Amino acid sequence: MRERTIASHFVRAALRGAERQGQDCSPLLRQAGIQPALLEESRARIAPEQFARLLQLLWESLDDEYLGFGRLRSKRGTFAMMCHAIIHCRTLDKALSRGTLFYGLFPEAPSIGLSREGDWVRLSVDDSSLWDPDHFLVESLLVIWHRLGSWLIGQRIRLEQATFSYAEPPHSAEYDLLFPCPRRYAAGGTSLLFHTRYLGMPLLQDERTLKQFLEHSPADLLARPDGGDSLTSQIRRLLGRDCEHWPDLERVAQHLHMSPQTLRRHLREEGSSFQELKDHLRRDLAIYLLGRDELSIQAIAEQLGFSEPSAFHRAFKKWTGLTPGAYRAQEG
Repeated sequence: MRERTIASHFVRAALRGAERQGQDCSPLLRQAGIQPALLEESRARIAPEQFARLLQLLWESLDDEYLGFGRLRSKRGTFAMMCHAIIHCRTLDKALSRGTLFYGLFPEAPSIGLSREGDWVRLSVDDSSLWDPDHFLVESLLVIWHRLGSWLIGQRIRLEQATFSYAEPPHSAEYDLLFPCPRRYAAGGTSLLFHTRYLGMPLLQDERTLKQFLEHSPADLLARPDGGDSLTSQIRRLLGRDCEHWPDLERVAQHLHMSPQTLRRHLREEGSSFQELKDHLRRDLAIYLLGRDELSIQAIAEQLGFSEPSAFHRAFKKWTGLTPGAYRAQEG
């Protein structure tokens, strides 16, 4: 669902490399439609389109696809050239292997590794050469390579596990959209694990589709959330946009062929609840609708199923730290 929103943490993290180089990022934020003051509120969230635009502006201003986090720059166009180098490979195995060799040509680049472990293959990133205090670039590289591989074969590669060499961060709940699989922290390395069957699949893309793909990538790969087949994502899809006619937990459980008790237990295991899912979906829809200037705040409140605007104001401030009016003004 395109109304998925992005936590302000990732905006602040993305700017760290540019700020380290002494760049004033306020003009870039405004160009992306993000008021700098919005980042002072830890609970604030932005639209995926704003985040993608900010990343593109950062790459342009720094001429660095590593966003200032590497020891050396990765000049703009490097990712595109790598894609051109792999697009004619016959299988995903050949494409990923050639891609890792391509980046291996650059000194001081974060090393991308591909190794087999029985029926599994591990895609790993060695971030020891990076200055990456929020782990933004290393996580971005994992996401980009996973989604690039999925695009190449025309189907989503199901992840079995994600490991991180660092402790679980405070914003780890956001990882449901980046790494929709079991996650392990303080591990021996930072990697993604998936089944080897994908490696033998043929590439379904060509030079023509690559041209379209590169118009918005890799920024779009990072900005587009991927809930995969997690339970929370399935429920969000079932709920949809019509908040006034959302099915109750019992009907959702029936649709998913499980009992209400089992559904509650599975949600607890994913660190969530049915009410929290509805709140998060309402929040994301609210942020999306506030970006449409033709809608009044009262109309948005009604569309989201609130009985009166004041209830919407209270809920929105609880979600984001700002009132709907203040949020809309920050976006303007």
